[in-house]
Amino acid sequence: MQEFFRKMLVAMGEDPDREGLRATPKRAASAWSYLTRGYQQDPTALLKSAVFEVEANHMVIVRDIEIYSLCEHHLLPFFGVCHVGYIPRGKIIGVSKIARLADLFARRLQVQERLTNQIARTLMDTLQPEGVGVIIEAQHLCMMMRGVEKQNSRMVTSAMLGSFHDSVATRNEFLHLSRHRSSE
Repeated sequence: MQEFFRKMLVAMGEDPDREGLRATPKRAASAWSYLTRGYQQDPTALLKSAVFEVEANHMVIVRDIEIYSLCEHHLLPFFGVCHVGYIPRGKIIGVSKIARLADLFARRLQVQERLTNQIARTLMDTLQPEGVGVIIEAQHLCMMMRGVEKQNSRMVTSAMLGSFHDSVATRNEFLHLSRHRSSE
């Protein structure tokens, strides 16, 4: 990847041998390896390491999980928060694994719609809960820095599976709790 970034600098009209850019190809390659590390991670293995048998059937929500991803169309960042909820059916997942799962899929080239569904589907398939809900609210630099240049727009996507899809009451409870702030 270092050679790619060196060629990119030349294509931009830069001198990759000037003082400020000499180490840039190496740094950029390292950064991109980090930003796309989700390709080297297995979501099923991640979750199965922290599944616990528990008699619980109440809604579990992890709110405001920060996400950082790269738009697959322009290779520009998008970032925001992810809210995840599920209703266990005999199995729960360690809370940090939910955040790690969101990060795993976000650290791939993405579109927000797919990212939302991947998180929901993987939790549904692994835990087999009553239902799963995922909401992502994000700002996209491909829309802010170029194109229409809209600074205050946010994209919101949701995936509702099982009882979160089938039950209006369950869906509404999740939507309410994912927006509720303790200071309110």
